[in-house]
Amino acid sequence: MIIGLTFDLRAAYLAAGFSEDETAEFDRPDTITSLEAVLHELGHKTVRIGHARQLVRRLASGERWDLVFNIAEGLRGPAREAQIPAILDVYDIPYTFSDPLVMALSLHKGMTKSVVRAAGIPTADFHVVRQPSDLADVRLAFPVFAKPIAEGTGKGVTPASKVTSSDQLPAVCTDLLEKFQQPVLLEEYLPGREFTVGIVGEGETTRALGTLEIVLLDQAEPEVYSYVNKERCEELVEYRHVPSDNPLVAQCERIACESWKALEGRDAGRIDLRCDAAGRPNFMEANPLAGLHPEHSDLPMLCTRIGMSYKALVECIVASAATRVRPRDMRLERLDAGGKW
Repeated sequence: MIIGLTFDLRAAYLAAGFSEDETAEFDRPDTITSLEAVLHELGHKTVRIGHARQLVRRLASGERWDLVFNIAEGLRGPAREAQIPAILDVYDIPYTFSDPLVMALSLHKGMTKSVVRAAGIPTADFHVVRQPSDLADVRLAFPVFAKPIAEGTGKGVTPASKVTSSDQLPAVCTDLLEKFQQPVLLEEYLPGREFTVGIVGEGETTRALGTLEIVLLDQAEPEVYSYVNKERCEELVEYRHVPSDNPLVAQCERIACESWKALEGRDAGRIDLRCDAAGRPNFMEANPLAGLHPEHSDLPMLCTRIGMSYKALVECIVASAATRVRPRDMRLERLDAGGKW
């Protein structure tokens, strides 16, 4: 197949004047190089497209591809991860990973938890704060955890995110509201072990690849998998593979698969969980657009731990997405050629 690659290259945004914080989720050049090399090994031809604006220009010029391997996070807005999937849907071009609905839903942590909770999956009680006056309605047990509702890579998560009393809450929420210009998710703090489960497939083909436990080292920011801990994970975090025959891990993987199916994720991703005071795992977040750096991203690291190569992971993703490749609908081509009304 001819596979287009869509991505947000961090260096390109930094060169254009964007900040380190704004570009925290974007990809390094070696991620693109590694992904492209593996696709070539699998027998595919690749075309580097780039970010959403570049995709729009190339589509407008008439370019098409059999499949797009999309890892672009998008720059702004709570539905930013849905932008490229939505554009590709307009042009009837299949792509890897989830559709725009799932991407937009999963980035909004409050809406995600609502869907998961409605499906009967355990998740900590929560409250969404859109303005400081909403704090009067908070009925959560302290401590609570505060974070931006639509950020990734731990952005906005610091040791101050764990709030132990109601008198601390206004300052923490006001700071997050002002800095990120989006609602704040408050949820009852889960003090137990933290896990991330790798998922492949969709619907009835959904399966857990395996589980990593997130273990903060002594020099890490304590108690929270923060932005700093994630940015300096090589020195601050241990990613410990825990076999699926461990009863707790088996429970995590069952919850992760149920969550993935409830959210209708596709191809591959991750589900993050944390245990409550009684040691029961709770859903925290879904990541349907997991990082794919072969050495530093959680999903490829997990694959390495279970003996699955990076090439095998990419092959699995492409094979899943390829089931959505179909003959081009020529009516759309005629529509493009129809001229003005």
